[in-house]
Formats: sequence, C-alpha cells, structure tokens
Amino acid sequence: MSKADAARAGALPRPSADSAGADQGARLEGILRSMRQGARQIFGIPDYERYVAHCAEHHPGEPVLSKREFFAQAIDRKYCKSGPRCC
Repeated sequence: MSKADAARAGALPRPSADSAGADQGARLEGILRSMRQGARQIFGIPDYERYVAHCAEHHPGEPVLSKREFFAQAIDRKYCKSGPRCC
C-alpha cells in the first residue's frame, strides 16, 4: 500500500524510528524522575528541585533558599525538635 493509498484509507502514518526512540527516552526519563522523588519521600530526603518548583508556583516574588540553606534547614527541622519527646 502506497502512502497515498494509506492516506485515503485513513491510516495514520507510523512515527519514524528516531521520534519513537525520543518518545521512549522522554518517557523513561519521566518514570525515573518519579521513582527518584518517591524514594526521597520514603527515606525522608529533602528534594530541593521540588522545593524550588513549589516556591515558584505558590510564592512568586519571595526569596528562595540556597541549596545549602535548604538542606541546613531540613536537618535542623528533623533533628532539633523541641517539645514533648518519647525518647
């Protein structure tokens, strides 16, 4: 079947091998990014990129902490808790 016949029959053109590979690569990258974020949440590792995206979306115009300040604040929040403790 020629391309003209396929077009008349309503068949969709197949994507080229290059575009299919690029689509799969982008999809794989998205899956890996989601898995990395999930693992960070499970183990309690702060995610700076997610923090920056949140600040840009919800708090535009406000200053954003540097990476060093962000992680220092996360460590303080985790280990320097005041108030009632069980241990």
